Amino acid sequence: MSTARPCAVAGLFYPADPVILQNWLQAALSDAHAPGVEENNAVPRALIAPHAGYVYSGQTAAKAFKRWHQAAAQIKTVVIMGPAHRVGFHGMTTIDYDAMDTPLGEIAVDTEMRNALVERFDFLRYDNRAHAPEHSLEVMLPFIKTLLPQAKVLPLLNGAISALEVASILEDLLRHKGVYVVISSDLSHFHPYAEAQKMDAQTAQWIESKQWRHLDGEHACGYKGLQGLLVMHQAEHWRVERVECVNSGDTAGSKDSVIGYGSWAIYENPEGGPCN
Repeated sequence: MSTARPCAVAGLFYPADPVILQNWLQAALSDAHAPGVEENNAVPRALIAPHAGYVYSGQTAAKAFKRWHQAAAQIKTVVIMGPAHRVGFHGMTTIDYDAMDTPLGEIAVDTEMRNALVERFDFLRYDNRAHAPEHSLEVMLPFIKTLLPQAKVLPLLNGAISALEVASILEDLLRHKGVYVVISSDLSHFHPYAEAQKMDAQTAQWIESKQWRHLDGEHACGYKGLQGLLVMHQAEHWRVERVECVNSGDTAGSKDSVIGYGSWAIYENPEGGPCN
């Protein structure tokens, strides 16, 4: 019996053929220039990246992940946190698999850290059923496998949960050296192009000014993870840098009804906050 969580959306959200997927990733990451990527040696402790199909939001995600392109030696575990789209539940869930499958090969789960979290936090539990059809975490895996081939992952899905609960688990995780975070979220959904641009610009301003209370499901489907990240004690000292903010009307869709996509890099202030 396999001990890896199977792919659910390979061939739908991104290529299932490993050669095609690898070629797409190499091209996307090579083209994903953003100001400061080559010149700035700082490695963001957290990324915010969209989770739609690669044809729509893959380039925006690649621009965020490019910030980790020389960080394989220091990133040991990537916590991937996103919203549950298909299964409702209270609290937060993870998987009890030992790995997560991708067309490029399996990625090991940090089972020691995961098991310790489940023991410490009563709102976190194992639920493979909630994770089985979910795309918000899976679409991040090929980027991680490509850029950080030795890193482990720790998948976390948010259900009905408070920002402070999310913050408490992120604070616990980020006390560990070598642990980095990806918050998976799209922005506004199904508005006309100009309206979506206005909404997403407001959301970007809230994220960058850490006004977490304003975020909601109308502005970002992964808002619980965003809120938890921004309300943390450490966040006071963090620098939030926008990488890109676009929508499906800019990439591969009609402008009549669009979905917004944004990516950000979050850097620690070395002189502020307790993170290592």
